[in-house]
Amino acid sequence: MAGNAASGGLTLRGLVKRYGAVEAVAGIDLEIKRGEFLTLLGPSGSGKTTLLMMIAGFQEATAGEILLDGHSITQTPAEKRNFGMVFQGYALFPHLTVRDNVAYSLSVRRRPKPEIAARVAEMLELVQLQGMADRLPAQLSGGQQQRVALARALAFAPPVLLLDEPLGALDRKLRVEVQEQLKDLHRRVGTTFVYVTHDQEEALSMSDRVVIMRDGRIEQVGTPEELYTKPRTEFAASFLGKSNFLHRDGRRFSIRPERIDLLAKGKGRTKGTVLALSYFGPLLKYQIQTPDHGVLEVDVDAWRGGPALAPGAEVGLDWKDDAAVPLEQ
Repeated sequence: MAGNAASGGLTLRGLVKRYGAVEAVAGIDLEIKRGEFLTLLGPSGSGKTTLLMMIAGFQEATAGEILLDGHSITQTPAEKRNFGMVFQGYALFPHLTVRDNVAYSLSVRRRPKPEIAARVAEMLELVQLQGMADRLPAQLSGGQQQRVALARALAFAPPVLLLDEPLGALDRKLRVEVQEQLKDLHRRVGTTFVYVTHDQEEALSMSDRVVIMRDGRIEQVGTPEELYTKPRTEFAASFLGKSNFLHRDGRRFSIRPERIDLLAKGKGRTKGTVLALSYFGPLLKYQIQTPDHGVLEVDVDAWRGGPALAPGAEVGLDWKDDAAVPLEQ
């Protein structure tokens, strides 16, 4: 099933949301491409959910404009925007079967019954729940309930699907599985996805682009690779993954733990002493005290990095020049 490829492009211009003296969203300018999987990433209070609620029409913008495919929807009520919505709590109707939950968005739009039946069957196949149409939500796992919510939100072919922390209620293992399913679902339907999370792994693994937000503003926008390898600010470097910070010639640099090479004592550009070691399966994570840069975190491949080093071991450290990324002041 293909989504509506002719629609779904969003433009945010100078978008502001104030609650009294508090500015929750402070002048957001953003282009969201048709068919894109865009993630709003940030800590609590960064404004990401408020921004999503304004796009949905559930909250009114204090200032600015929202356009869908070049047409302003700033004053359009939420129910007229025709966007799909998936929440963390799923919001399934407990007394309705899976089939009737998925059919709901079509029934309220008064679609013909044969069309509804065909569409529901198509959606259940899309989310791989064909054999569960007659079950109630209470008879499903958390991951299955989440897929029902996705099927219901996509059933009426919305131009945009808005997702607010949809995997937050799932345990870690199931969350990783659903991330893969969600990315595959996006690829197949072609609908514009705008996704809110505070989870770095979700943002990196699923998104075409990520918007890092802080204090109601955009800190940096880019592909996961761009943001990870070339963060512009200390906040971006520290929020999306782990980072070490170095000072050199009056400037500040970010260097990822896996870009630092652990060498024998006396080798490399600086020396260090192992303070602690943590085992993470394929990775050994070291905390190493250096005379020049304080404590650095160093990630080593557990299979190729040689025997684990005990606290107190003296080592050398080195890295390529391009591993240290200059940050804005």
